[in-house]
Amino acid sequence: MNLILQEKETSFLYDTPLVHQSSYWSQVKHNQGYQTKAFDIKVRSSDILSLGVSSYLLDDVLVLLSPINRTQTIGYVPYGPALRPLEDKMGPFLEDLSLQMQEKLPDNCILLRYDLPWQRIWDDGGISLQSQQLRLNWGTSSHQIRKSCSDQLPSDTMFVDLRGSEEDLLARMHRKTRYNIGLARRKGVEVREVFHESLPIFYALYTETCQRNNIQLHDLKFFESLFVSEPDTSHFSLLVAYLDGVPLSSMFLTRSEQRATYLYGASSSSRRNSMSTYALQWSAIQLARS
Repeated sequence: MNLILQEKETSFLYDTPLVHQSSYWSQVKHNQGYQTKAFDIKVRSSDILSLGVSSYLLDDVLVLLSPINRTQTIGYVPYGPALRPLEDKMGPFLEDLSLQMQEKLPDNCILLRYDLPWQRIWDDGGISLQSQQLRLNWGTSSHQIRKSCSDQLPSDTMFVDLRGSEEDLLARMHRKTRYNIGLARRKGVEVREVFHESLPIFYALYTETCQRNNIQLHDLKFFESLFVSEPDTSHFSLLVAYLDGVPLSSMFLTRSEQRATYLYGASSSSRRNSMSTYALQWSAIQLARS
């Protein structure tokens, strides 16, 4: 495969709707104590797409070095690379990319893990883990690609097309969703965009959410890192839904030029009939449209 990998500064990562592959995310993870690296990718079109195309495709990739003990690390690629080869070329592309990346990463990096932003080739269902690995390794030389039994990041997502008027967006929703948005408004739920000083409000709701759902609790510093260097960052919004002055739900909404992403959310166990989470998501949609 004709693939060229070149290291570069993370500040020069391309603008992308994939927040986990952005220079902003590199800063966030740096603030959390991770070492990050960025690489330009140049690959011949015919090597990953249909034959007969002689041009080159350009992309880049952000890699996080995550320590697993005192001496060893794992290279982690969150939602990258964006380049998506044809199914029968996925394995060779990942193999060549990984081998070249191995030469440019520290010697103590023992593994590369990808949470790919591609539609998975086993989404047709009913395919065993062994068969998934066989398909991923099709055409590779070393057959060293393994399918993880779990995902670090959400394995699927939902897209909302923001084009059209607000009435158009509401019309495309399920009638129960429209009703709950209206119910929250009638009950007096108010959504505000807040800043760094309101982070403890989010964290209190987040702690309650983790306890209610028995999920891992990150410490406050994890969310402090999202604010990078400025107090009211241009990369995201922190939204809180209130009823009678009491915060009931909250979320982080990250922004890029063409996409906004619901990143983290939390809600109270009380007054759930206020439908504050519906008001929160609808306000996020309105903010994203603006």
